[in-house]
Amino acid sequence: MKEIKIETEYIKLDSFLKWCGEFAQGSDAKMFILAGNVKVNGEVELRRGRKLRNGDIVEFGNEIFKIT
Repeated sequence: MKEIKIETEYIKLDSFLKWCGEFAQGSDAKMFILAGNVKVNGEVELRRGRKLRNGDIVEFGNEIFKIT
């Protein structure tokens, strides 16, 4: 599990995927999320605007990230 420190109160899920380097464009991240390929705190998340906060765990592919 990789720990990711954010400097703001939250980061949106699609922005997080771009920030991690998984996607270059927001539209690609959106389609990936809508396809049900991302879990937040163990549940499939279909909202690209989901606000991630400290303690949230994001899973996609073979990667697991914890927001700190």
